[in-house]
Amino acid sequence: MPTEENKNTNTKNGWSKLRIKPPFRRWGLLLSPILLTWFWFALPKQLFNAPTSYIIEDKDGNLLNATIAADGQWRFPPNKNVPQKFIDCITTFEDKRFFYHPGVDPIAISRALIKDIKNKETAQGGSTLTMQVIRLSKEDNRRSIWNKIKESILAVRVEVSYSKKEILSMYASNAPFGSNVVGLDAAAWRYFGRSPDKLSWGEMAALAVLPNAPALVHPGKNRDILLKKRNRLLDKLKSDHKIDESSCNLAKLEPLPGQPLTLPQNALHLFQRFKNDHSGNEQTKVITTVEVSLQKQVANIVQQHQSVLKGNGINNACALVLDVETGNTLAYVGNIYDPANKEMESDVDVIAAPRSPGSALKPILYASMLSDGLILPNSIIADIPMQIGNYAPQNFDLGYDGAVPASNALARSLNIPAVKLLQQYKYQRFYETLQQCGISTLNRSADTYGLSLILGGCEVTMWDLAGVYASMARALNHQAKNEGNLNTNDFHPPNYKLPAPKINAVKKNIPLDATSIWFTFQAMKEVMRPGEEGLWQEFVSSQTIAWKTGTSFGFRDGWAIGITPKNVVAVWVGNTDGVGRPGLIGIKTAAPILFDIFRLLPNVAWFNKPAYNYSNVAVCKQSGFRANIDCPDVDTLFMPVNGQKAPLCPYHKMINLDAAGQYRVTEDCESPSAMQHKSWFVLSPAMEYYYKQKNADYKVLPAFKPGCNFAETGRLIEIIYPQPDAKIYVPFEVSGQKGNTIFTAAHRRAGAKIYWSLDDNFAGTTQNFHQIALNPSPGKHIITLVDENGVSVSRQFEILEKEKN
Repeated sequence: MPTEENKNTNTKNGWSKLRIKPPFRRWGLLLSPILLTWFWFALPKQLFNAPTSYIIEDKDGNLLNATIAADGQWRFPPNKNVPQKFIDCITTFEDKRFFYHPGVDPIAISRALIKDIKNKETAQGGSTLTMQVIRLSKEDNRRSIWNKIKESILAVRVEVSYSKKEILSMYASNAPFGSNVVGLDAAAWRYFGRSPDKLSWGEMAALAVLPNAPALVHPGKNRDILLKKRNRLLDKLKSDHKIDESSCNLAKLEPLPGQPLTLPQNALHLFQRFKNDHSGNEQTKVITTVEVSLQKQVANIVQQHQSVLKGNGINNACALVLDVETGNTLAYVGNIYDPANKEMESDVDVIAAPRSPGSALKPILYASMLSDGLILPNSIIADIPMQIGNYAPQNFDLGYDGAVPASNALARSLNIPAVKLLQQYKYQRFYETLQQCGISTLNRSADTYGLSLILGGCEVTMWDLAGVYASMARALNHQAKNEGNLNTNDFHPPNYKLPAPKINAVKKNIPLDATSIWFTFQAMKEVMRPGEEGLWQEFVSSQTIAWKTGTSFGFRDGWAIGITPKNVVAVWVGNTDGVGRPGLIGIKTAAPILFDIFRLLPNVAWFNKPAYNYSNVAVCKQSGFRANIDCPDVDTLFMPVNGQKAPLCPYHKMINLDAAGQYRVTEDCESPSAMQHKSWFVLSPAMEYYYKQKNADYKVLPAFKPGCNFAETGRLIEIIYPQPDAKIYVPFEVSGQKGNTIFTAAHRRAGAKIYWSLDDNFAGTTQNFHQIALNPSPGKHIITLVDENGVSVSRQFEILEKEKN
């Protein structure tokens, strides 16, 4: 027996009998950190790097559009939300202890080995769902012992870093489902036309067995095998009490998936916008703010109208519906898509394309001038022929009113009053105002656009334009909450994504106020609607809408935009290649589409009258200006706050009449005590010339009493045509002879005679109606007018040999 000393010696020198142990311990101590490091870093940061399909969904998760991935697979972006039905089906079918094992299931592996030994071949693999995730993430999918070992180790590693829910999500997003369909989401839409969460038990069970044998989905002899596998899974679900017997039997009656379905194409141009916005970005899926049912209805309306307009060579149309409060896009129809007809260029997204807005910017100018106190809502504006340099704007109907209230000029979309207002406001300032409100396409200098800015001489996108009007409506809706102050955060571009990105205010110091916006919308809601002859207001069900149309030069663009407290609808009609067509007018082409779309939207109460930031202003009833001391009829009215700064009425002045009130008199011919002093509404001769034609109650100034010596002040004669430095082309008549030029003038005094001279050569005399036809030769000329009292006026013009383009 060993002594105590020997025991100690053996203990100290125990390795003498087991010499192999110390090296193993040392190697174990060295290898353990290496193995742990390998174990930790063996898993890449991102298991799956395959390209995914671009897809967009509506606000409720319904698929709107999708494209195949870059590698030719229908592979939707990963979805973290795996339906419980699929979890029940796939775990029951593939890995019933999934929620209990650490990535490897020893029981399943043992069972598989026993069966493999009995069958003397690989009959069952025993792979867990976690191991299958590893296999799906690798390019080398060969079945071998070595691969199995690696999958097992990596499966445990996956379980360390990911939750069971995340592992199921990776499996569901990357499992093969036959043909070129990868992932549960793509499979649900390709085989059943619905999202996975809307599948029945029979449909989900059919999909759950496919990753195990993807080829079974093809029609033919495999159908019986697929049916048996699905029904066997349904029986297991019933035995596990995940479905009842009735659900099981009904599920077995459901048909198997057939040929892959075509995926929805309900918002093609919004889809293209999303792809352009995220080009080169890893994000290939977005949940939009669109409502799919409204999207389809709006697309149908636009399609129906465009099919009729196409008969007139008008090939394209688009529509946009926004929610005012959020700025969210509810429907986005960028064009009517017709891939069979390349000439239609239907792939162009007109909502994002810069186009001439026609008159669609006029309400912004009107609101800006009200906000500044430059006009009051019904201040009369001159509506007479005008020319600025070579620019001679005309009203759409080629007529003139002489003078027209600003609100009426807006409602009727008169061009000349709009240009005169812009002259007063300054086009440079309006250019800045448009940019501050959210128009982002004014890429040239203000001087390049000039006064044509207000008549569509610039380019805007429907996206920007609808966003500006939604911002104006939003500011008006918030006027009570903001106590009348304009919150610049209310002015922002539209949005089509959920969750909504952080709102960036367009600009600060926006020159608008809620009360001025309210008056603008009030004027816009008075426009007569197409086909309803102004009777729509008699029907209680008719929705109150502020709306505006626009028609660009050359009949290239027809616009209509409508606003309620709830929604903004914008419509454009035209040709994407810029070809104009006769009859391409906003009121005739775009407005009918606009009102058909509004019939789909909720009927809401009109904007509340502003309770803050207003003033009560004494207004001249006849002129609409702030009343001066000579205005006979004055109303104190609710006005924008800066209405107190508006100009005083320039059209009323006191005149002296004789005792009978028939003639004007002076102290030279009438005793002051016998005079009547009366305020008179007096327009300029040119304004009066047109105004009295449409206003029978207009009273011209009385003539002076015979024998009175007078020195009348103000303009007595005005040349209406031609405008200063006009360049005139006179076409040939049908007879082949060159036509005449009709010169027109107006005289303040009724019955006055005007003597006309052309280049110092007497041309004729007119009285009362002052028009004369002349045929000047090509070149520069001067026309001179003189009345009986020697009052004269001259104007230079030029006759062209051929028409200038």
